[in-house]
Formats: sequence, structure tokens, C-alpha cells
Amino acid sequence: MVVLAATRRDRADFVAAMRASAALHQPWIAPPVDDDAFDAVLERSRGESFEFMLVRRRSDAAIAGYFDLSQIIRGPLQSAFLGYGGVAALSGEGYMSEGLRLLLRYVFEELRLHRIEANIQPDNERSLALVRRAGFVREGFSERYLKIGGQWRDHERWAIRVEQWQDTRAEEGYAPSRWSSESA
Repeated sequence: MVVLAATRRDRADFVAAMRASAALHQPWIAPPVDDDAFDAVLERSRGESFEFMLVRRRSDAAIAGYFDLSQIIRGPLQSAFLGYGGVAALSGEGYMSEGLRLLLRYVFEELRLHRIEANIQPDNERSLALVRRAGFVREGFSERYLKIGGQWRDHERWAIRVEQWQDTRAEEGYAPSRWSSESA
């Protein structure tokens, strides 16, 4: 698996994959499903506070999903929000789990953030399982947190800090750089 920044060349494949995955995404997320929406996300990713990345299978470059990092905040917070969605045709194969492992390495070793947060609807069992596998910890519950599909929806707040990620990765046999966000 590779996780790469999305480009305009990805538009047709991405839009087709998201349209074909509508049943998987409902009622959890509303990803870009047309050219204009995809272009708007790409435009947003040109700024410093948002990144839009695709998870691709190495063997054939098939899109397995996407991640977005939003509200990337520097200074004393050093944090971002995580959004994501998988592709139905490749669901359940472990590609998003591997993609999230790669993304967290990028977040903590390249961007050098202290913390990343994912807000997930309580009944979205697949999404909750994904963040649990990656080492995220449930921090709380937010009533009527996000408006999705025209309805305000409750969300659980999950997060992982660099120290937690480093400990999890060390237990798996990977020795991540042991920088401290205290000096960031």
C-alpha cells in the first residue's frame, strides 16, 4: 500500500470509486462524488491546513480509500482532524488499516504533529474498529456534532498522540523516531 497526495489525474478513478461505494458510506460520510466536488477538495489541499491523500494498492494502483487531514494547527496545539473513507470493492481486505499505519507515520514523523483526532458516529462499527486497531483511544462523546446528510449526528471522539503511536509501533517491532512533541 502507498498513501499519496491526490492529484487532478486521480479525479476520474476517485469519483468512480466513491460513487460505487455509496452504500458503504451511507449514512456515515459524504465524500466527493463528482468532478466539481473532487476539484474543490484538491483546491482546499493547496493550503497549509488541509491534506487529501489516497490509499492505493501497490500491485495495480487501485484506490482502496482516502484520508484527509483537516484543521492542521501548528503552534502549541500541533494537531489535526482525520477523515477517511474506503472503497467498497476492496473493503475488508486490510488496505485501510495498512493505509492508516502509513498515514500515522507521516503525521508523526514528517508533519511532527502531537495529536490526531477522528470523530466517528457510534454505530459505525467498521470505522471504530479501524481506529482501535491503529491505537486510537476514545476520549469522549459529542452530541449532534456534525451535520451529515442533512441531519445533526452524534459522534465519539477518538485520538492518538505521538507517544501512544510510538509505544504501539515499538510493540510491533518498528522503532519509530523517539522525538518528543514537548520540544515542538
